[in-house]
Amino acid sequence: MIRTITTLTLLLVCSIAVAGIDLARTPDWDIVIAPGDGPRVEHDAATELRDHFALAAGVRLPIVTEIDRPRRHLFVGDSAAMRASHVGFETDGFGPEQLRVVIGDDNIAIAGGAPRGTLYGVYTFLENHLGVRFLTREHTHVPPVGASRVLEPQVHDYDPPFSFRWSYFAEVNRDPAFAARVRCNAVPTEDRLGGRTGRILIEHSFQRQIPIGRFGPAHPEYYCEIDGVRRAGKGTRRQFQPCLTNPEVLDIVTEAVLAKIRKHPERTNVEVSQNDNGDYCRCERCAAIDDREGTAMGSLMTFVNAVADRVAKRHPDVKVGTLAYQYSRKAPATVKPRPNVQIQLCSIECSMIQPLTDPDCAKNVAFCRDFRDWARLCDDIAIWNYNANFRNYLLPCPNLRVIEPNVRLFRDLGAKAVFMQAPGDSLSSELSDLRNYMISSLLWDPDRSGQALMDEFLRLHYRSAAPPIRRFINLVHDNAEQRGITQHCFGNAADYGINARIVEAGLRAFDEAARLADDVEVRRRVEKASICVHRAAMEDAWIWAQRHRDDLETHPIPTDMAARTRPHTRRLFALCARYGVDRWREWLHIEQAAALLRQAYGLKEGEGF
Repeated sequence: MIRTITTLTLLLVCSIAVAGIDLARTPDWDIVIAPGDGPRVEHDAATELRDHFALAAGVRLPIVTEIDRPRRHLFVGDSAAMRASHVGFETDGFGPEQLRVVIGDDNIAIAGGAPRGTLYGVYTFLENHLGVRFLTREHTHVPPVGASRVLEPQVHDYDPPFSFRWSYFAEVNRDPAFAARVRCNAVPTEDRLGGRTGRILIEHSFQRQIPIGRFGPAHPEYYCEIDGVRRAGKGTRRQFQPCLTNPEVLDIVTEAVLAKIRKHPERTNVEVSQNDNGDYCRCERCAAIDDREGTAMGSLMTFVNAVADRVAKRHPDVKVGTLAYQYSRKAPATVKPRPNVQIQLCSIECSMIQPLTDPDCAKNVAFCRDFRDWARLCDDIAIWNYNANFRNYLLPCPNLRVIEPNVRLFRDLGAKAVFMQAPGDSLSSELSDLRNYMISSLLWDPDRSGQALMDEFLRLHYRSAAPPIRRFINLVHDNAEQRGITQHCFGNAADYGINARIVEAGLRAFDEAARLADDVEVRRRVEKASICVHRAAMEDAWIWAQRHRDDLETHPIPTDMAARTRPHTRRLFALCARYGVDRWREWLHIEQAAALLRQAYGLKEGEGF
């Protein structure tokens, strides 16, 4: 993998500049694509190049399929004309996202493997050589091309280390075009955006493959035995784990897996995974395997291997994935995953405040130990990492500094896929735009600097208002580090070190940022970012409402607390409405939180905060 030789905000001139030819001011360059019915994605890649170049240079280059001269062409995608040029190359054998950018003295070629290589090559070219930055859904930074910079001849080859990348924010999930621009390949489905990777996220699947409502009443033996009792039967609703040594369970789950493969032939993997609870089977047969293997993954991996063997006979190119999650995270002592088995390793117990590589954080050390154990057993590991406070989507969360070292760890230990879970079901969560910019950029290229990405985003997005916002981010993170805060992805403000001092400093910082904002749009961006500090400022009221939710009529929020928090509550919900906040936290809609708080404040129907 050859790294970019140089990164310039430049004039696309190549060595023609020696002769005084300025591409930004010369209308006789064009963009060349293959004639006929070429891939739709390459046509759209050429359009993206044309439109962004026009914004940068003020020149709208024509898109053509035939050429009548040898020079001054931007070749996009594989074509006979590109291959015949002095910057040409073959793309046979390129991976689905592998790309190459060749800059000669008077031609440029951008092409890659199908289906996304060429499109991603265009975005890479725009970023590396025009300084374009895809910051948010609404904000693409396109600096004007200057007349003093030239683009030197070079070759840039790149094949991303992760074949599956998902920065799981609602801003990405609800905008496939933006997802493509930040190279999140798990969201777009349209051909013009390169489609979605064939690899799927491994999620909890037993609840669908052997649902307890369908099989439990007649066959409680299909489900887990705990303390000598089978946890199934008439009226059972909880999706208990199945008994993994029951041969009929293997038949039922396998048939469900094969049916899913038939329904989705475009997918390269399928899931066979535990439900989201700790109700694994302790029957004599399951327990014997788990005791021998030193982990409840023993019986699960034995079962997954059996399904994988049956899948391999009919679909040798489809892999079977399973979660290494909570009770199943530890690798088994002797049972090895089949060659067609994938492991989706989850870090839910870990501290988000320290890097996973922190030798002083016991939970993170244990995760890295399990990661290395799995890496010795399996060559196809995916990561499920957590990047938000799922108890409070809007509170400040001091984990921006760990994104870079964590992603680099995933790459260095050989992970092939990374799912960075964030508030994917709600817009405008805490600093979501900044977080997505950092995460998506690092998933594409783990060698980038997280701090540099943060600085770049703040400078370009908030402009003159950036310094106080950066000061607040530093304060939140420094405070957590100095106090030795260790916390997973569920917590209240105090669990992350957010106290009255931090809140007051945050309010001052965002007030200053609003005053420094140099136009209305920047002021709106500052306003959206300030949601987190107003959420922190009314934390006491929320905790009171939660604690007394069943007797708020007799225990409303105390008068002094109401006087202190209600202005921030009012401001918070106004901002949430303005910027489309959907959820207060995981599984709680913003309207539900508002209703509870109105009750806690003793407000009447229709009365505002």
